[in-house]
Amino acid sequence: MTVEVVQETPRTHSGPLLAAIAMAMLLGLGGIIWSYTLSNKLATQQQALTDAAGQNTKLAAALQDTDARLNVATDAMKTSLGLTQKQLDTRSAVLQVREVRGEKTTARLATEQQQTEGQVAAVSSAVTNVQTDVGGVKTDVAKTKTDLAETNNQLTSMRGDLNGHSSLIARNGAELEILKHKGDRNYYQFTLVRGMKQRVGTVTLELKRADSKRSKYTLAVFSDDRQYEKKDKSLNEPLQFYSGKVPMLFEIVVNDVTAKNTVTGYLSSPKGAPEPVVAAGL
Repeated sequence: MTVEVVQETPRTHSGPLLAAIAMAMLLGLGGIIWSYTLSNKLATQQQALTDAAGQNTKLAAALQDTDARLNVATDAMKTSLGLTQKQLDTRSAVLQVREVRGEKTTARLATEQQQTEGQVAAVSSAVTNVQTDVGGVKTDVAKTKTDLAETNNQLTSMRGDLNGHSSLIARNGAELEILKHKGDRNYYQFTLVRGMKQRVGTVTLELKRADSKRSKYTLAVFSDDRQYEKKDKSLNEPLQFYSGKVPMLFEIVVNDVTAKNTVTGYLSSPKGAPEPVVAAGL
């Protein structure tokens, strides 16, 4: 019997192992590269963080400086705004006062305007009344002129008792007013009672006798330290005499003789003749 020795070929695992080893090496190398890369990135990030921290520090310092400046500016602005606000408040107060004054002034002007309108209305009414009165006065004046003209035509020219001098005389109060309006002589009315001297104008008169039945009278005239007696004269007869340093013609006219020994009339003197002196206080 033949014994065959069978020689077994030994198994080898070098291929897969090498592959595994190669893979592990690759992985390790990759890990090393990755770790290196990561380390570089971390270093870069760290540097960036350091730079950022430095920049933040600078920014913080700049921010503090800016805050300080801003505070200074703010304080200054507050002061300025404070002054401005004060000025604004003052201005506002002034404007309010002016507004109040303006309202008061407006109200006062409105009141004054109403008063003025009332016064104007009153004046207009008064003017209307005056115009009416003036119209009435004009009518009265026209009538008076007419009456005076008519009465003037009725005035009588009488011859006086001295040298036959003739003059216009008044026989009653209406005619005497006409003579007064002529303005060429002065007129003094009188009422004489028998036995009593009376000052008339610048002369003195005394009634000596009065006869109402015959309308006759007698009176004495005292002038320039002289006496003139006008005896048994008639009504409305001009009794004439001269008086004054420069002799001027005076006239006496008696218009009425009563039963009580009283006569009434007037004395006339030329313009320019002396006038009676009026005592002070009269």
